[in-house]
Amino acid sequence: MSSQSTHLIPPASIPEQRAAAAERRAKFPYRFPRDNRKLGGKYTVAENSRRLMRFFYLERRLSHGLGSWTLAIPEFEVKLETGRHIFWHADASRILRERLHEQEKRLEDIDAFRDPEIDRLIEEMLSAEDTPELLIGVHMVVTKALETAYRHHIDNTCPVSDAPTIRCLKQILVDYSSMLEWAEAAVAAYIEGGIDESRLEAWRWHLSRLLASIGGVTGSDERGIAPAPLRIDVIPYKRGEVPKRDIRFATFANTGDYNVADGGPRYPLNTYEDERLRFVRAQRDEVDAIEAFGTFLWDIRFKDFKAEYDLARITWDEVRHTETGHRTMLTLGYDPYELPNRLTSSTCRGPMEAAYAMTEINLFGEVGVLKTIGGLIEHARNRNDSVLAHISDYIRADERTHVRKGQHIIHCMTDLGMQDLELRTRELFTECLVSLGAFRKDMDIFTLSREEIEKYIGE
Repeated sequence: MSSQSTHLIPPASIPEQRAAAAERRAKFPYRFPRDNRKLGGKYTVAENSRRLMRFFYLERRLSHGLGSWTLAIPEFEVKLETGRHIFWHADASRILRERLHEQEKRLEDIDAFRDPEIDRLIEEMLSAEDTPELLIGVHMVVTKALETAYRHHIDNTCPVSDAPTIRCLKQILVDYSSMLEWAEAAVAAYIEGGIDESRLEAWRWHLSRLLASIGGVTGSDERGIAPAPLRIDVIPYKRGEVPKRDIRFATFANTGDYNVADGGPRYPLNTYEDERLRFVRAQRDEVDAIEAFGTFLWDIRFKDFKAEYDLARITWDEVRHTETGHRTMLTLGYDPYELPNRLTSSTCRGPMEAAYAMTEINLFGEVGVLKTIGGLIEHARNRNDSVLAHISDYIRADERTHVRKGQHIIHCMTDLGMQDLELRTRELFTECLVSLGAFRKDMDIFTLSREEIEKYIGE
């Protein structure tokens, strides 16, 4: 290679043309903002894609992992916020997946990507003793490290040629800002409420060392020594199966019927007032739907990206329904915690195979809502009940979307035909309701119908 090859090829400008260009430019009257970006960056397309693939995989695994904890989180606000973060991480993985596809990666190869070291990190993080430790691992270790890596990537990639990647990462960071701000405040609330800060700091240090031992989130940092022992080497991680609520809630699990659980109806049966309150309570109690769709996301992980993404989005929808019910209770004059919260559906679905649990909530519960919600909206409007008309209108739109998306999700969960799937689902939920005491064991109980399960589960 000659020494001249290391130098730039000199421009072949023609003096007259250059002067004419300068004259035309001087006559141009508009002074638009100057583009100060400089061409050049540290990453080739190959290196860019390698890093984005790890980012994608970490986001995907964070969404899975948070889903696995939705049953086990007792604190109401944390359960709701976790449902929101499940979708934000899933949406980040979607954004990164699309950018990787633009950089000549096949979607099949992106979806098939696995990293055993990252898997060990995620499963160790999920082996948290309680919710405060979960937040430390997810937010204070992994998400914070991702935030730093995204900002460094934005600074180091080519701002001109790789502008789409920069835009993708900036979009993700919008959600990260509020997510991490919330997490820091939540951890502080736990510590102020009596959680041992030294225990949380020890767990943060443990997971930080484990992350460093795999080269950080980019895989390119200097590798440290992994901590030992890991919790997952003693007890492999397994998601929770029992729904938990914090001490502010009065709960019941033997039935899904509010009037039975309350010891009697609050309003005359079959009146608008009775129907209205049951609907509002059902929305607040869709905290059980957060638990359902979150655990489904974990249970079917890696089977189908679209199904995962739809489950994450539905989980966020159910967060909004729960928040809507909670705030509507306040608007109607209730202390939301005075109205008992039903655990029936989550108690049945928690340990159940995902296909049957999904069939119950989607084909029985959500389809059941669509059968009645139109009439409820009409009654609310006729009575000038603006609160109920407002919330039910939005909820109906969501439920229609969920029923449609649910067909693909169920197809990814099982090869059973719909008739066999429905029958087995009814059998399993009948058995669960009997075990919970909804019916006496000495009664001659046949398999309940879809409508009966809707009533006694409480969808």
